[in-house]
Amino acid sequence: MMKAIQFHEAGGPDVLRYDEVPVPAIGPGEVLVRVHAVGINPPDWYLREGMTVMPPEMRPALEFPLTPGTDMSGVVEAVAVDVPEFAVGDEVFGMLRFPGFDGRAYAEYVAAPAADLARKPAGVDHVQAAGAPMAVLTAWQYLIDLGHDVPSPFTGQVHRPVLITPGMTVLVNGAAGGVGHFAVQLAKWKGARVIAVASGRHERFLRELGADEFIDYTTTDAADVARDVDLVIDAVGGPGAQRFLNVLKSGGTILPVFFAEYDPQETARRDITVSNIQVRSNGPQLAEIGRLFDSGLLQVGVDSTYPLSEAAGAHARAAQGHIQGKIVLTVRP
Repeated sequence: MMKAIQFHEAGGPDVLRYDEVPVPAIGPGEVLVRVHAVGINPPDWYLREGMTVMPPEMRPALEFPLTPGTDMSGVVEAVAVDVPEFAVGDEVFGMLRFPGFDGRAYAEYVAAPAADLARKPAGVDHVQAAGAPMAVLTAWQYLIDLGHDVPSPFTGQVHRPVLITPGMTVLVNGAAGGVGHFAVQLAKWKGARVIAVASGRHERFLRELGADEFIDYTTTDAADVARDVDLVIDAVGGPGAQRFLNVLKSGGTILPVFFAEYDPQETARRDITVSNIQVRSNGPQLAEIGRLFDSGLLQVGVDSTYPLSEAAGAHARAAQGHIQGKIVLTVRP
């Protein structure tokens, strides 16, 4: 038996329970991972809330109890006979079975598809590694390599990453959050001039990650001061997203990470491309990204940590917003 977080009905953070459940069995193509840390992501609380973020006709049927979570880091405990790439004792990290809600990572053990895993970079600990997968894969698949040819469910089009070259200007809105702080670093790695938009308390954090300019949205609207931007990564979205069209050059691109709507006539008039993705699990991409962690070119910002048993408190922290990096559950010291 093991401890895991489950919820037996949809609701607020208080529905999360610290239950005792059987250790999962592994199937073909899987490894059993003893979890050391778990990263928290928006889909975790979307699931906990009953997927109310989606229109009623699109909501999946949920069968309770459910164990949330996709992102984790840990140590391999057992390996299926058809998995040659991992061995017992390997330290691994990954985003499990996404898109989908069957990752079941909020637990002491998890059965993980080997294809979703990579060896944990030696340069980061389990807490940092667990905080990375969904956020860094989202930024990577937007900016560097999509890694598949599946059309976005939001647009019906296959996303094509913009080739970032030295001298380009990239603006990241919501730069201090999970996806945002990785987007800042990846754009800088590719030689872009990076403008980070966040609240003032995150300025030092973002400048240390490589931001060339910083705009405190609590005092200044970036849409009023930024101009001639080649690429906007909007990790906030919402009804105010349209204003970011004003900062782009003709022929520029805007990448909304969260739901946002833009006037199609206005984007056509300005020759602006709007493109988005549904991030997908990808172990080989994480292995490539891991080399950037090991070389010091990428860092993981950790906002706060909570023991697995206090997952409800972690979800309550997430609901407060203004997160710097990622929130992580610790399963083992």
